[in-house]
Amino acid sequence: MIKYLVMDVDGTLTDGKIYMGSSGELCKAFSIKDGCGIHDILNPNHITPVIITGRESDIVLNRCKELGITEIYQGVDNKAEKLKEITSDLSQVAYIGDDINDLSCMVPIKEAGGKVGCPADAVKNVKEIVDFIAGHKGGDGAVREFIEWLVEMEKA
Repeated sequence: MIKYLVMDVDGTLTDGKIYMGSSGELCKAFSIKDGCGIHDILNPNHITPVIITGRESDIVLNRCKELGITEIYQGVDNKAEKLKEITSDLSQVAYIGDDINDLSCMVPIKEAGGKVGCPADAVKNVKEIVDFIAGHKGGDGAVREFIEWLVEMEKA
């Protein structure tokens, strides 16, 4: 049974573009569909949303507050180490990511019997190991697709 959905941010919950101004990061675009899936589908199915990202951003904190995500880990250099701090039972984890820095979590989760997914525009190395490839790109509803797939898998 899946208890946690761990998500990368840039390239997964967003399109992977970072809009920078002279004062730093200006904005990120998030899909309302992903947000609805996180807020309205995960909670009733007793799946805790978790963010693990290498970058730090107040924008991410604001989005997480809107969605009720309380487990937010930013500026993480070693995602696999952080994942082990969250839970020792990786069979209860689903993970969605898009790039090679996500593989350190994805591979052990898959090996433990958890589920891993990616957006349609993920890198080749990620696509080769996942259980689910969304039809949508990162930031365009890929997370929502993965959530719906997970919930269906859990009911089957």
